[in-house]
Amino acid sequence: MTPNFQIQFRPTELPDLEVFFQFQLDSKANYLAAFTAKDPTNKPAYLEKYAKHLADPSITMLTILVDTTIVGSIAKFILEGKAEITYWIDRDYWGKGIATAALQHLLSIETTRPIFGRVAFDNIGSRRVLEKCGFNMIGTDKGFANARQAEIEELIFRLG
Repeated sequence: MTPNFQIQFRPTELPDLEVFFQFQLDSKANYLAAFTAKDPTNKPAYLEKYAKHLADPSITMLTILVDTTIVGSIAKFILEGKAEITYWIDRDYWGKGIATAALQHLLSIETTRPIFGRVAFDNIGSRRVLEKCGFNMIGTDKGFANARQAEIEELIFRLG
């Protein structure tokens, strides 16, 4: 499926965080992401956290644009000494191949391997994105999901 729009990527800039904050207020998206902030409505905490990420040279943060509209973000970060990926796509743009294109792009510029991805057990869309990009499921973990106020299973994927 070839999209009928142009997907672009650029380094994330401070003003982009305002848009990202709005995306993560979506209750359905928050539920699927599961492992989110305790209080997703706390804008000062959100902006402070991600502004620090922008200043961290070990984190690669990209803004995803469709034509000229910001539709999401994708990042590589280090957690417990391991490279991991994370992304968030505005729900209005789900199912259009944007997350897959974004991950393919990130993997082309971030060559650290192995690299890991984690998804809530029932987040089928994100699981498919990881699999399309060559990640293999290597295990599971359990953790407290703030967005669900419960402990849930998380699937762990690895590339390389």
